[in-house]
Amino acid sequence: MNQTLLVELQTEELPPKALVKLGAAFSAGIANGLKARDFLEADSVVTTYATPRRLAVSITNVRDTSPDKAIREKVLPVTVALDKEGNPSAPLAKKLAALGFPDLTIDQLERAPDGKTESFFYTYTAAGSALTGALQDVLQDAVGKLPIPKLMSYQRPNGDTVQFVRPVHRLLALHGEQVLPLTLLGLTAGRETAGHRFLSHGGAITIAHADQYANTLETEGKVITSPQARKDSIRAQLLEQAGADQVLMPESLLDEVAALVEWPVVYECRFEEEFLAVPQECLILTMQTNQKYFALTDADGKLRSRFLIVSNIATDDASAIVGGNERVVRPRLSDAKFFFEQDKKKTLESRLPALSNVVYHNKLGSQAERSERVTKLAMYIATRLGFDASLAERGARLSKADLLTDMVGEFPELQGIMGTYYARHDGEHDEVARAASEHYQPRFAGDTLPTTDTGLAVALADKLETLVGIWAIGLQPTGEKDPFALRRHALGIMRMLVEKRLPLELSDMLRDAVTTFADQPAFKDPSTEVTAFMLDRLRGLLRDRGFSPNEVEAVLAQNPDRVDDVVQRLEAVQAFAALPEAASLAAANKRITNILKKNEEALAQAGAVDPALLQDQAEKDLAAAVTRVQPAVDAAFAAGDFAGTLKTLAELREPVDAFFNDVMVMADDIALRNNRLALLASLHGMMNRVADISKLAT
Repeated sequence: MNQTLLVELQTEELPPKALVKLGAAFSAGIANGLKARDFLEADSVVTTYATPRRLAVSITNVRDTSPDKAIREKVLPVTVALDKEGNPSAPLAKKLAALGFPDLTIDQLERAPDGKTESFFYTYTAAGSALTGALQDVLQDAVGKLPIPKLMSYQRPNGDTVQFVRPVHRLLALHGEQVLPLTLLGLTAGRETAGHRFLSHGGAITIAHADQYANTLETEGKVITSPQARKDSIRAQLLEQAGADQVLMPESLLDEVAALVEWPVVYECRFEEEFLAVPQECLILTMQTNQKYFALTDADGKLRSRFLIVSNIATDDASAIVGGNERVVRPRLSDAKFFFEQDKKKTLESRLPALSNVVYHNKLGSQAERSERVTKLAMYIATRLGFDASLAERGARLSKADLLTDMVGEFPELQGIMGTYYARHDGEHDEVARAASEHYQPRFAGDTLPTTDTGLAVALADKLETLVGIWAIGLQPTGEKDPFALRRHALGIMRMLVEKRLPLELSDMLRDAVTTFADQPAFKDPSTEVTAFMLDRLRGLLRDRGFSPNEVEAVLAQNPDRVDDVVQRLEAVQAFAALPEAASLAAANKRITNILKKNEEALAQAGAVDPALLQDQAEKDLAAAVTRVQPAVDAAFAAGDFAGTLKTLAELREPVDAFFNDVMVMADDIALRNNRLALLASLHGMMNRVADISKLAT
């Protein structure tokens, strides 16, 4: 009989940051185990429940007994099962006994091909197993594989020591309305659980039927069992309480708070206006990180002096809850104010000498040495781009000084942000001040890019120095490991070059970066590997933007030294690929590429095309077409009209097809052969000005 299955572990408060993963793993472990044992139907629905005090799963349409199963068992190869006279051998009798079929005869076995040999097989029907026994094994296996951050040892009332993430008080297991007599962690399953620690009516809550679990706990126990439902409730309450203000609610904070409460209720609190003189990033961070509070801003993004908290208690008089949280946050905000005031007493420049005491990497020196490299490189980049090199020099030199401030020491997440505040306080140029925070951008996928020239120069320099330096000492990414975030740095560089259309050559940038390490002993130039690494990141970035792998490869296969126009080239390739002539020209270009590659030595001696050696009409027509089209291709390419460049090539389809139909390139006459190779080389160069269109050939 099919019924809903419910399994719950009722515990002490579980670690909030691990709750969602624990709940998902518990649910998946049981569902997958039962599915593998054929207890679930195709339409069985798995529902995960997880609260601070329970892990549970509900699965609909679970069989009480798994179906009988036909099993085809390989017995032995024929050569082993039969002796020389064709009679059953002793190994056969032993194997059949081991399988539990000692009385089977040869006539009852199936003789069938088994690879290159023949074997005996026996097909029988295995009776289904009961849910209770199977679930006992599944439950133990699922619990044993939970991603528990740290096991806790505790004693049961009988003195037995058990281990779990937190002490478990009850085990609940129902199939429909029937209790399944499972055992786990010294507990025997029943139908009772616990409601909210404070809001429940008191005592154990009885679950009459597995289908009634969530509703019973919500109505009688004041527990919202679904993590997503609690999160949705918190979000809705926050928005309601915020009113016209904007509530800052990062998903990670919503997840963590939803894992701390079983019955979320949002209340409004306030702090003194004087704290708003502190940079709001500091106040927001301390409220979110230390107190799990939700800050509010006005429509312009300016922090308000009121904030929202999520409580696990519903009450008509919340004054004690509100007052307590306001008292708790005040010392945190006071600390932030103190750090800010103390930091402003010293300029960023006065902190620079102390960077020599901060180790960057034992093979690459101190932060002061690194800062010097980044400063030189920022000046090189700014000069190449026509930016103000003096601002780039100043911005780079001060960019790491805030690492030595009290505020960043307390909140490392504020590095760069505080540097901007302190630089402005010191009277630095606005671009220099903004470079302190902008040089970290983009900090993550989808983050904004620097908006100032100085910020761009310093950001590029900072990321290039990291890439080249870390790669040179052999700490490049391996597999999923990337402790220095080199993938993020490479992707950030490519995004800046492409999205800001910066006319910088990768070779120049890397050469400049390498020169800054001139004083490093036995420094090995990693430019070749780093270039390939950055282009690989660019491949992924372009594919994520909707370009096909073939289109991306057509542009990047030539290992471009500049990538500022790569998107425009890709758009031109897309437009070209839509032309009716594209497939034929791409296939021809691929053929030309292969011919030229196989005849590189002959091509080196071929020289220019000699009209006097053009014999067949098809090669004369192709040469004439190339000569006719070349000026238009050159003009379009020089104007940056990549789409026009490729579209002009469509005129070559007929003469190219005719050439390959009528002309033997590899003629016996060496002069004739070399002249035809020269013609193909001329055509090849013109066809691949924008991209290697042979990559479009399927």
